[in-house]
Amino acid sequence: MATVKTAYTAEQSAELVAAYSAGESLENLAVKFGKSVKSVVAKLSREGVYQKKERLTKTGESVVKKESLADQLGMLAGLNEADTSSLEKANKTALAALLKVLKDTKLSPPSVI
Repeated sequence: MATVKTAYTAEQSAELVAAYSAGESLENLAVKFGKSVKSVVAKLSREGVYQKKERLTKTGESVVKKESLADQLGMLAGLNEADTSSLEKANKTALAALLKVLKDTKLSPPSVI
């Protein structure tokens, strides 16, 4: 007969939340409570304390999607939605460089002729 794992007790839940809030890693908590990391994450999420780690680039910056860069460029350039969405096909490095130049020079949106 298969063994059934029991849910977290109230004491375990309180201890788990306290340890996580104090900075203990998910892996250590999983070992400490005899649960999987996935189970610990699920419990902390239900308790409302789990914070997903922010993804960073190799240079340590926050990950920015091309869609976001294209939207920002579109706003600065006064583009419509169709033109802005076509920018998403461009190289991400080029989009970031263009956005930086536009922000640095603080160009106003083009006037309609």
